[in-house]
Amino acid sequence: MTPPHRTRLTFHGPLSEARAGALVQRLTRHRPTTVLDIGCGTGELMLRVLTAAPAATGTGIDLNADDLARGREAAENRGLASRTRLVEESATGTAHGPADLVLCVGSSQALGDRLPEALRELRRLVTDGGRVLLGEGFWQRTPTPAELSRMWPDAAVTDHPDLATLTGLAIDAGFRPEWTETASLDEWEEFESGYLADTEVWLAEHPGHPLAARTRERVDRHRAGWLTYRGVLGLAYLTLVPVADR
Repeated sequence: MTPPHRTRLTFHGPLSEARAGALVQRLTRHRPTTVLDIGCGTGELMLRVLTAAPAATGTGIDLNADDLARGREAAENRGLASRTRLVEESATGTAHGPADLVLCVGSSQALGDRLPEALRELRRLVTDGGRVLLGEGFWQRTPTPAELSRMWPDAAVTDHPDLATLTGLAIDAGFRPEWTETASLDEWEEFESGYLADTEVWLAEHPGHPLAARTRERVDRHRAGWLTYRGVLGLAYLTLVPVADR
């Protein structure tokens, strides 16, 4: 028996049902016919877009085979299998696209080591007149050295820009920001609590299990990290419009 993991999460990020619904409505206003989801996970957001845009087909790219399998099952259950492809491969230099709508939520690192490079790739992958949804981390305030030491291994101030810099980088890459919004503290707490909840309950019920000590160490480290970046690290959802080539 292994500890359960992430069964309480709908989205693998701080995204509420209300915000997801508003995003889908906005992103389908221009009636996309092709959707590309970078680092799609289970493809939940893309599946919701395809439900709202019945003429569209979607391709999701990820390296997690288990998440992709869950996504294929969900697509089948919702009658979307014929319009959905979920492929296990790297997004680096992908030949998929250009698409009318590109989703890249928490996955820019799949397109390049640095954010400007990833943004240039997103511009390559979206059609003129299309949209990109970029979900990207930013510092709400500059973290202290002590805070950085408790976040994630080798955390550094340079890991994220502030929101103004992030938006400026998107503009420099050939976009205009149609909509700028950021995850709320409630969304962060729901996500991080849901991320750990199943495993926390399992640890309480199986304190002497052979896997308990290692699992407890991992969970305690993760919790300490997110309680440190709580209110410091933000996530922006930028709806980006590509500037047409002249």
